[in-house]
Amino acid sequence: TFSVMERNKYLTIVVFNRDTWDPFQLNPVGAEKEKKRTCFRIMQSFMAVLVGLLVLTSAVVSKGSLLTLVTLSSPYSLRSPTDRQFYMLLLMCIVVTPNLLVFLKCLWKCTFKSYVAPNMKTMAIMAVIEVLVAVGTAVLVLIVMPQFDVLTNLFICGGVCILTSILQIVFRLPHQPWMTIFPVCSLILVLMGYALLAVDYYVRLSSHILEQDENCYMYVGIAIFTSLLISLNWWENSLQASNNIQEILSKLDGSRDYMYLFTSLLRIAVTIGIYFLHYGLIANPRINFGEFSHIKADALQVGLGLFFLQAFCSAACHWFGVVACKIHAVRMSFAFPVSLTGPATLLVGLALFLTKAGNLDVGTHIVYVNYTPIYNPFLDFCAGLKKLQGSNTTSVVLLELSNSICRTSLNSHYALWPFSMLVLEGFCMWLGLIACTYYVWSMKVPRIERTSQLFVRRLYESAFINQSLLLNIKMKRPKKITESCVIYLCATMWHETYDEMLKILTSMFRLDRYRGDPKHEHQNAFDFECHIYVDDAFQPDGESEKKFVNPYVNDLIHVVTEVYRVFTNKEPDEVSIIETPYGGRLVFVLPEGNMLYIHLKDKKLIRNKKRWSQIMYMYYLLGWKGYIVKNPQKITRQNNPCRASLVSLDGQAFLLPNYDNDSKRKYISDENTYILALDGDTDFHPSAVILLVDRLRMYANVGAACGRIHPTGMGPMVWYQKFEYAVGHWLQKTAEHVFGCVLCSPGCFSLFRGSALMDDNVLKRYTTKSTRASEYVQYDQGEDRWLCTLLLQQGWRVEYNAASDAFTNAPQEFKEFYNQRRRWGPSTLANTLDLLHSGGETVKRNTSISMLYIFYQIFTVASSILGPASVTLMVAGAFQFVFGISGTLSIIIAVIPPIVYMLICFLTKTNFQLTIASILSVLYAFLMTAAFFAIIGDMIKEETFITPTGIFLISMTVLYLITALLHPMECGLIIYGLMYFICIPSGYLLLTIYSLVNMNNVSWGTRESNKEKVEKKHRGVMCNQNCKLCCWDVSIQVTQETENLMLQQIQQAVSTNAPAAQTEMKEMTTQESQNCSENNKHAVENNKNVAKNTDDTKNPLSKHKDLDSYSEKRKDIIDDEDDSDKHHMFDSRCSFPWTDWVRPVKDEFLKKLTYANLKRNLQEQIKYTLRNKNEEDLCEELVQMLTDTVNEELKDRVGPEDILSDSQLEELQDALNESARRILKTNRKKRLEARVKRAIERTLVAPQVEKLSEDENDFWKKLIERYLEPINDPKGHKEEVERELKSLRNKAVFLYFIVNVLWVVATFILEAIGSDLITIKIPKYLPNGTLSDEPLKVEPLSLMFLLSFAILLIIQFLAMLYHRVYTLIHVLAYRGSEKDYKEKDEVSDLPVILVH
Repeated sequence: TFSVMERNKYLTIVVFNRDTWDPFQLNPVGAEKEKKRTCFRIMQSFMAVLVGLLVLTSAVVSKGSLLTLVTLSSPYSLRSPTDRQFYMLLLMCIVVTPNLLVFLKCLWKCTFKSYVAPNMKTMAIMAVIEVLVAVGTAVLVLIVMPQFDVLTNLFICGGVCILTSILQIVFRLPHQPWMTIFPVCSLILVLMGYALLAVDYYVRLSSHILEQDENCYMYVGIAIFTSLLISLNWWENSLQASNNIQEILSKLDGSRDYMYLFTSLLRIAVTIGIYFLHYGLIANPRINFGEFSHIKADALQVGLGLFFLQAFCSAACHWFGVVACKIHAVRMSFAFPVSLTGPATLLVGLALFLTKAGNLDVGTHIVYVNYTPIYNPFLDFCAGLKKLQGSNTTSVVLLELSNSICRTSLNSHYALWPFSMLVLEGFCMWLGLIACTYYVWSMKVPRIERTSQLFVRRLYESAFINQSLLLNIKMKRPKKITESCVIYLCATMWHETYDEMLKILTSMFRLDRYRGDPKHEHQNAFDFECHIYVDDAFQPDGESEKKFVNPYVNDLIHVVTEVYRVFTNKEPDEVSIIETPYGGRLVFVLPEGNMLYIHLKDKKLIRNKKRWSQIMYMYYLLGWKGYIVKNPQKITRQNNPCRASLVSLDGQAFLLPNYDNDSKRKYISDENTYILALDGDTDFHPSAVILLVDRLRMYANVGAACGRIHPTGMGPMVWYQKFEYAVGHWLQKTAEHVFGCVLCSPGCFSLFRGSALMDDNVLKRYTTKSTRASEYVQYDQGEDRWLCTLLLQQGWRVEYNAASDAFTNAPQEFKEFYNQRRRWGPSTLANTLDLLHSGGETVKRNTSISMLYIFYQIFTVASSILGPASVTLMVAGAFQFVFGISGTLSIIIAVIPPIVYMLICFLTKTNFQLTIASILSVLYAFLMTAAFFAIIGDMIKEETFITPTGIFLISMTVLYLITALLHPMECGLIIYGLMYFICIPSGYLLLTIYSLVNMNNVSWGTRESNKEKVEKKHRGVMCNQNCKLCCWDVSIQVTQETENLMLQQIQQAVSTNAPAAQTEMKEMTTQESQNCSENNKHAVENNKNVAKNTDDTKNPLSKHKDLDSYSEKRKDIIDDEDDSDKHHMFDSRCSFPWTDWVRPVKDEFLKKLTYANLKRNLQEQIKYTLRNKNEEDLCEELVQMLTDTVNEELKDRVGPEDILSDSQLEELQDALNESARRILKTNRKKRLEARVKRAIERTLVAPQVEKLSEDENDFWKKLIERYLEPINDPKGHKEEVERELKSLRNKAVFLYFIVNVLWVVATFILEAIGSDLITIKIPKYLPNGTLSDEPLKVEPLSLMFLLSFAILLIIQFLAMLYHRVYTLIHVLAYRGSEKDYKEKDEVSDLPVILVH
């Protein structure tokens, strides 16, 4: 119990609520609503059109080049037999190419990923089907199509959909019965096409078309039969769509890679076998490979050009088709262009023929004897083509296509109308394909989807590119019921500033505003809670040793109130204060109904630092909370008189969840429970969270995903870090994501899957207390990286999403930056070495990590270990460039500063080390700047940039520039590249030495604050004056104790009744305590009576209601909406003792109930409640009348800054409810009465001091006892650990020193031996292209270093290109389905709890 003096003292800790004279507020950046950007909409439409054009273009080129190569290899071609055989060989390679790509892809997956071997029966069935498809494809493309003309070849490919149509009819696959007309029409159209094909060739023979063979009937029959065989290629699509067979075929998904590995080889062997069988034994003339050496250059150029063009365009068409589906542009960018491939190819070919054929010199008019043909200009044209056979000026492709067209009915002497049958044949085949693939036009694709879920087969068929794409789309993909997910936002705080707290709270309120309505199905829908864990949240009072919250917690509460006011223009509605075994908890209800929990940790009760806070919330949210909501405990009501959330069920009482999210958690699996790890200064937007959620929702093996972290701040150190972070994310993290897994998902913004954290050897091992030196380095100095190492070793994948942006404060001071990296550097090395040490076992468990990736990481670790030596040699080169000294002397000079600095780090204190490091950093920066310009000057002097240094500098500049341009939102960061360049010696040499030598220092090093020390030092000091004069230095200090002693002496001298007054005060205090105890007893008895009959109570403004009564109260609001007069609130008033820190915190929140604040909050609450009801006039009238009611009730009774008592609040609520009822009745808006009354109640509700439930209290006690007890190691143990840390430091420094010294010494020896003995001579070219007489001389080690570094950068650059493409796809898909903000109907969104 506080005395009046103490209460008044602590009421002035910090002013959270606005006074009447201070109505101004601070609007944080980003508080405005996030809207769809117009530029993104334009970009999405542009990309859809662009991808559609690329699909259509690549498909047309692929189809056209294939038809051209078939025409060139035809026996009716005008080419020589050798040329035709060469073209046929290339045609066979085109058929084989997709199978070869499938083989390579499956070989990679089976070698470096996991696979399941199918049983022999399944393997045999698949092999038979693949052999039949390979036979049909090879016979049709290599044997039959060369016998036909180019137009027939274009049209006949549409018949490969015949089996798909039959299966759709047989299995009744269309969703609606009337849709069966599509496959029926398709089958009829295809059969009509084949009939027209046969009739067309009959007319050609009867019309004596030039060079028509009577064997054409046989080839027509073979074409129909082989089309049926080829249509087996997509048999699985139709069977997968059947519900009866779908489950059986789904078992093949895990073994597809293994099956395709062998079936692709089988198809290649069959294709090659048919090629050699026909053209080596049957065809005449037979193939002769010896004649290929005599092929003319023009034939070689045409053939190879068509082959590579067709192979590239086929692969590009397939890839762009996949992109079109993934960016949600199925109709515009996939179905429409692919369906138009056939007509577009025909139109392009005819356009080229009509425009270019006139340029062919076919000769004069031909004279016919004995008969006169019809007028047909094609007769003379076709007859004269043979004369151009040997012409070198005629285009080979145009000549052969024209000759092929002349084999159609256009070259008829009798009539032209038979050509219409060929046209009708093509029209039927095209319509048949469109009708068969009708389902493609209505296909819906999730935001991100695996390619294997979109297409049945792995790749495409190059000979039937458009048909394979359409038929390969899964006809009926399994419906994925997107399970609602719960996200726990968990931020850890320690000594954050006001502005940093403002960022994280603004982000949380943005997410609250963005949250989707859980009653509406939306792929963005999720539920979330915000949890903030504040380390070292309490401080003792200097006088009484009582525990109060420290200034950082005061700032945090102030920020919450300020941000709430910014987003809603009113005060927080419902605030709860709870004492816990670890300290305390503050609970806020956010504007949209989500919860914000602030956990205040007392370092005397629970372990401090970030890792233990993470263990704290993981066990609480995943362990206890995840279990309790799915397994409600049976608790007897008699033992819990203060529990308002106990509902009787057949004589038993069950614990209800606290809030709505807990009740939903019952039905949400651990796989869809996510934890978003945050720092106390992270700034993010809702879109960043959604993009990370997408990765975990769609890919079950992803255990964690991180976003793009942007450092914020000002100054040279921040500029350096901006480019460092950019390069690290642009190249290193993308390479890790593409080739394996991301090794570190930073704790400032990362999303973790609950089931991954709960997996064996992850969370349990994460609780390990450090006892050895290596554990202090690996576990405590970089907890985020260690957690990711545990996930990777357990088999989970960690990913990086470049579009998920988050911003965090970076160290702005040199000392803080070095201390941060002093923790990160050794921890990074320790965790990477741990992963490499267990590389073999990790590769077996983790399907995303291969031995090649392990070798890649070994290479990067070796490069980082050799970093100091490499930078030293770079500095030596700078000395050589700038001062023109010899190579050996420059190496000696460059080695001296690192060695001296290493000795300084061993012998001096940390502050002196950092001072020397800062001075050396500046000197090195000047040297690197001079070296930069010296290199440029040397290139100008040598008149060439083709030197190792010049090539390296220019190539790195171009590479980073291109990389920056590929990140258009971040390309401005390239400006900081020069700062990064001149700071390389500081960042990779001095910092490495400082980190290694100070490895034994395991303190945090950052965010150290003197605020508490200063307050503790000056607490109670009334006067502190210093007087310095000559040699005199006098300090005069008057403390609170001195003042109190003086006052007591004066009081004793003046008043003789002091003892009586003190005795009276003690008696009053004793009487107050007895009254409080009696009240507690009465409260317990009252609650027992309340348990029997809850309808006898009505006090909605109870101060001490239990937290669990929230859901019950909201249910009452909905149930009583029809009859608001019967609205009763359950009174769970409980009395329990408070600790010292509770009273001042509660009193600060009570300021919302002052006359001035209450009136303003009521006005804003009414406006906020009726914001989406289109009742502006009613709202204004309510605001005016209720304000008048407040003035009438309180104007003459309380002052503007006075806090209303409970009785005054109750009277005011009755008056406001009555006034609101009259207004709504007058306006005939009775349906809004419950809503308005709820708004009035929220305005008048007081902050609640609540008691933690007994079961949760037991949980925290057990958790703290088992894992989180404050660490109080004995002095002997600390000394032993310190010795081990120094020993570990010495070993690491020795290893680094020896390896780097060997590298430097080897370079020094090579330099000392002489450049003429051991050098690599490189030809030197001048700018005019001439060869210089003096070659360039390069040391082997330098060249090896440059080449290895260049290879590493090229690999990372290629990975970045791949990652950028798929990031763009994800962004476009997200922007296409981005959720707009919608105002929420408050009453309809209240949770309903049904009790059976």
